[in-house]
Amino acid sequence: MSNEMSRGEFLSRGWKTGAALIGVAGVWTSWDVLQPILTGGLGGVIKTVPPDEVPQDSALFVRAAQSYLTKIDDDIVALSQRCPHLGCRVAWCEPSGEFECACHGSTFNRAGEVRGGPAPRGMDRFVVDPAGEVVEVDTGTIVKGASAGSDETINEPRRGDSCSHA
Repeated sequence: MSNEMSRGEFLSRGWKTGAALIGVAGVWTSWDVLQPILTGGLGGVIKTVPPDEVPQDSALFVRAAQSYLTKIDDDIVALSQRCPHLGCRVAWCEPSGEFECACHGSTFNRAGEVRGGPAPRGMDRFVVDPAGEVVEVDTGTIVKGASAGSDETINEPRRGDSCSHA
């Protein structure tokens, strides 16, 4: 009895090993995508920054709250960083003065209202309490964004070039 492997057995083991390696590589590279975006202290009240540090004509990202803070008509607003289309992370683009989703091209004004792309509604908001020494964002209470096609509440045209297509 010989310990040598037949050609068919060798090829079978090779294909199985290759398929297993491809599967492991797929899971390895997709791990970040498979993780839920809401982690840590989300779902509760997050203390952020003093009210005077919230910008009037820009947006401030608050990592702990997974949101952007901005002032709309002197009211502080907390916008979720998740795109309402498929949940990708939306980024603030300083040159254009808009929020942009690099995944599928949705754009939103500083108030989080849809300006373009496949997003079905504006960016979701969190309830904000700006009364104390720091702005508190209640990430457990989500207010859905206005449906696409709704009138914009702020009159801020695009400032310049897009960050996604620069």
